[in-house]
Amino acid sequence: MDPRLSHDGALLVLNSGSSSIKFTVFQVADAGKDISPLFSGQVTGIGTAAEFSVKDVDGVSLARESWAARDTGGVAPLLRDLIAWIRARLPDLPLLAAGHRVVHGGAGFHHPVRVTNRVLDELESLIPLAPLHQPQNVSAIRVLAESFDGLPQIACFDTAFHHSQPFVAKTYGLPRQLSEKGVQRYGFHGLSYEFIAQRLRETVPEVAEGRVVVAHLGNGSSLCGLKDGRSIDTTMGFSALEGVPMGTRSGSLDPGILIYLMREMGMDADALEHLLYQESGLLGVSGISNDMRVLLESDRPEAKEAVDLFCYHVAKEIGGLSCALGGLDALVFTAGIGEHSAPVRSRVCAYLRFLGITLDEEANERGDTAIAADGSLPVYIIPTNEEFMIARHAVDLMNLRNAA
Repeated sequence: MDPRLSHDGALLVLNSGSSSIKFTVFQVADAGKDISPLFSGQVTGIGTAAEFSVKDVDGVSLARESWAARDTGGVAPLLRDLIAWIRARLPDLPLLAAGHRVVHGGAGFHHPVRVTNRVLDELESLIPLAPLHQPQNVSAIRVLAESFDGLPQIACFDTAFHHSQPFVAKTYGLPRQLSEKGVQRYGFHGLSYEFIAQRLRETVPEVAEGRVVVAHLGNGSSLCGLKDGRSIDTTMGFSALEGVPMGTRSGSLDPGILIYLMREMGMDADALEHLLYQESGLLGVSGISNDMRVLLESDRPEAKEAVDLFCYHVAKEIGGLSCALGGLDALVFTAGIGEHSAPVRSRVCAYLRFLGITLDEEANERGDTAIAADGSLPVYIIPTNEEFMIARHAVDLMNLRNAA
């Protein structure tokens, strides 16, 4: 297939996880200058009782049905069913390319790349660095290659944005030979941070040039310090476990805890992985739920303690990243909790008065874009859009924009 595509068509963006597939289909027009979403959806609960749902750009449901009967526990078979549904939905619009969110790009992938057999082999070699997500990313690429012969596929990496970080930010206090073998801080949520940096340049360029902390708060949470739109430091490191406590992930721990659990409680690597990724964080501390909305509505003290722990660590990381940046010029909240939870934003910012941050609580409750009080450092709510970032990269890499 010619990489310079001049005709209009569709572009598929896939985010394949361990138990879910999220997707968006974009229409690409005017030689790539116009990229607009057509519909998006997800397959959730894979391995238990899969459910398929799709909505159009106005939020109107196009499909919602149980796929439990066809759920064999793997992502690949359901992805084939999803592709068949998308094909039937686009009879007159050719699929030009597919973009994938790939969790780990290792030390070698600093930018999005078109997938080749060599690239695919390298992505498979990175599975030990992200064993829960990387296999699904690779599997999705293979399934699309089988379903669409010659379809250009673009891999966009969650780690790539953080390659601008200095040595002191990405190096652990371990023997140098381990760092040279890849044991280092990579950082994640890079596509989200890249989108926010771009939006800041478009809307408040004077802020974008300064020192900004972005709080990507969701079921998976991290924060990133930006200077002139470049990543200087971030809270996730070698894995997506480091940093603040998350929905079901522990956040940073004293490594001695793991040694203790292995020696005294007989836990092996698989048991530790399950504990740290699936049973900890908000769920583990509260014993109730990993959903921030449920915890905020609960009157149980354990729920309050879990929320307090989360907000405390988010604020603590904002302080630390402000140090890494040499000061702070603005704070941005994004992702599910960051965009939609006024109580969390309020509790976090209550810790940050020493940095010159005070919220306009009415603006915060309304969810305005700018929520800082008069005289405060700027504080913004900016919705992230990783899918659009992937689509933009795919179009640019395939040279659709400039094709004649």
